Amino acid sequence: MKYRAFGRLGWQVSEIGCGMWGMGDWKDSDDSESLRAMQRAVDLGSNFFDAAWSYGNGRSEALLGQLVRDNPGAKIYTATKIPAKNQGGRSLDDCYPPDHIEQYVKKSLANAKLERFDLVQFHTWDDAWAGDERWARKLEDLRVRGLVGGVGASLKRWQPWNGVQAVKSGRIDSVQVIYNVFDQNPEDELFPACAEHGVAVIARVPLDEGTLTGTLTLESRWPDGDWRGTYFTPEHLKESVRRAEALRTLVPAGTSMAQMALRFVLAEPAVATTIPGMRKAHHAEDNTAASDQGPLPKVLLRELKKHRWDRRRA
Repeated sequence: MKYRAFGRLGWQVSEIGCGMWGMGDWKDSDDSESLRAMQRAVDLGSNFFDAAWSYGNGRSEALLGQLVRDNPGAKIYTATKIPAKNQGGRSLDDCYPPDHIEQYVKKSLANAKLERFDLVQFHTWDDAWAGDERWARKLEDLRVRGLVGGVGASLKRWQPWNGVQAVKSGRIDSVQVIYNVFDQNPEDELFPACAEHGVAVIARVPLDEGTLTGTLTLESRWPDGDWRGTYFTPEHLKESVRRAEALRTLVPAGTSMAQMALRFVLAEPAVATTIPGMRKAHHAEDNTAASDQGPLPKVLLRELKKHRWDRRRA
């Protein structure tokens, strides 16, 4: 496993971290299996784990806290996200008033049975809030009190531009954004701003919700109530499978399509860590191997750049 500096905070984080959405929220997740996968990831060098209150109403945070207690000698960077007070709200008062921020930081700490989170992020973000001092003052207060290390913002799907002002404000330490072979939009404005201002990038959805594993088919189905069943409408599934098939001939010998996709993400210097899901131990083994394999050949990277897919879905 290779490590990178986490922006201006300087933490040495694993190139391959772990995103815990599936562990907390997907219908077919099993907590004991998730803990085995997380432990396998730690054993293989992963040290950055990204949870959220809304991933199972604290379920993912509880798993993360258990992982920390199971590894008392290891430095595991703990990240979580504050849910918006009103998911349909537009203003800071609707979504993240200061008392709501403190309430959910304390709720998340109680879920995890931890005294501090290394990183607390807004689960949604609107750059209209970048200049509002109230959220920044509240998080600085929580930082001074030892409840929070760094502060971050998770950007909305396919809206990487809607975080550039937050980066330039100097008030956040990280941004979490969708970035993968298909979703290359953050390269346009966001990544240059992050590099200039020392803001760490957490690249989420590096496998495009599973498309870039190369295992989806037109017959793929998910349990009732599973978010993937609504995300992959028949039309979107058909196009996703078609685009994944177009990548198959580019996969180098001795690697998988998923590993190729992760190495594409890691080719971007602005990325501090990427957080694929790891609900099973073999996911941890396959994903962490992408760091061990090293950089993609430049000629392959140029070919993959041609597969950019600009989408505008809700």
